[in-house]
Amino acid sequence: MSQLAAGTKRRLQTQSKRRSDLLLRSFIILALLAGSVLIIVPFVVMLSISLDQDAVFEFPFPFRLIPEHISLDNFRMAIANTNMMRLYVNTLMVAVGVIAISTFSALLAGYALSKLKVTGGNIILLLVLATLMIPGEATLIPLFMLFKQLHMINTYWAFYLPAISSVFGTFLAKQFMDSIPGELREAAIIDGANEFNCFTRIYFALSMPIVATLVILSFLGVWNSFLFPLIMLNDPAKYTIQLGIALLKSRTSSGEAPPGMNMAATVMSIIPVLLVYLFFQKYIIQSVAHTGIKQ
Repeated sequence: MSQLAAGTKRRLQTQSKRRSDLLLRSFIILALLAGSVLIIVPFVVMLSISLDQDAVFEFPFPFRLIPEHISLDNFRMAIANTNMMRLYVNTLMVAVGVIAISTFSALLAGYALSKLKVTGGNIILLLVLATLMIPGEATLIPLFMLFKQLHMINTYWAFYLPAISSVFGTFLAKQFMDSIPGELREAAIIDGANEFNCFTRIYFALSMPIVATLVILSFLGVWNSFLFPLIMLNDPAKYTIQLGIALLKSRTSSGEAPPGMNMAATVMSIIPVLLVYLFFQKYIIQSVAHTGIKQ
């Protein structure tokens, strides 16, 4: 009887635990769905207004999720009032340079802090991370004055040079490098390789997941940047896409940018971001998994 009672008790406990787990999973799924809706709805509204022919002059009221008259007129107006291809090219020129410089420098610094056993490396890393507490806006005036003295205002070098110091990227690269066995470096050095060869032929080749993460983060930062290009650029022919959209109002004949045209220009501006994210998202998952591995 005692064994039967103990077995019944265990079954009841198992059933209770399963119900608790089911309730917890259901709550998590509902919370994630609610969060997804909050994130997706603004994009759906933006796309809806950009395709609404009635939004040429004012916001449609009452708002309709599916436009009554679907048209591409807003996109034609946005392209007619902005040199969208020029904005794309300018922003890609900035993004490619910043991504290449910041990613390579972050990986080099992460490799040095992780594998070279630099004296005081942890203190150096803490000091570097402490600079994240300084607001970026606080450095705008000093950077402007510096680049003005160097005659780099209205050039893309004003974007490339600050990219050499990628603090957050260095931290991510260091954490990822910690998950790669140091024995690979030791074996390569025994075979006659130098440190740069160890980095480029072994650790850089194994760091594609974190490289993809750094590429996406850098690309998003450059593509969505507005204040820094506004300070450093004064030639409309070199404007990035966010500056071009911000000045869309002044380029229309009436001096007022219709909401539909604004939304259409915004939709066109986020297409490259979505493409980059969709292409690299699997590598981000890999980088998160690798940085979670314990030595």
